[in-house]
Amino acid sequence: MVGRITVIRGQRVMLDADLAELYGAETRRLNEQVRRNRAKFPSDFIFQLTDDEFKNLKSQFATSSWGGTRKLPFVFTEHGAIMAATVLNSPRAVEMSVFVVRAFVQFRGILTTHKELAAKFEELEQRVSQHDQALFELMQAIKSLMTPPAPKKRSIGFTANIEGDGK
Repeated sequence: MVGRITVIRGQRVMLDADLAELYGAETRRLNEQVRRNRAKFPSDFIFQLTDDEFKNLKSQFATSSWGGTRKLPFVFTEHGAIMAATVLNSPRAVEMSVFVVRAFVQFRGILTTHKELAAKFEELEQRVSQHDQALFELMQAIKSLMTPPAPKKRSIGFTANIEGDGK
């Protein structure tokens, strides 16, 4: 179920054909009910794919499961998928709407986990890079301690201690 949810225009959506199949209806009938109840489907519930979006979506899947689609498909957001169940008004659609909601929630959780993981990786990467610099400085300090100090050079010949400090 989660595999049927994809991100288009920054929104998690399901294709009309997938939603219709899930609700036990024909895609044609689903879209017909949406057109008849257009007021229940604002633009943040449903939108139609552009030709480029549809081609891109089809290219993501090796084989087209949409057969001879003549019209560009509609995609439903989470709220649109729930509203579709109400306009179809079949027992199966109402029953499956619960699964649709759960799938969207699960998908949201996967994305959140992915973002948290990416943030933690970024933090670790920064700590390691700072850690590497600290290790480098520590190694340099250890190396400087390991090399004996150069002995003071004494001048050749007799030198007089003019300052009288006893050395």
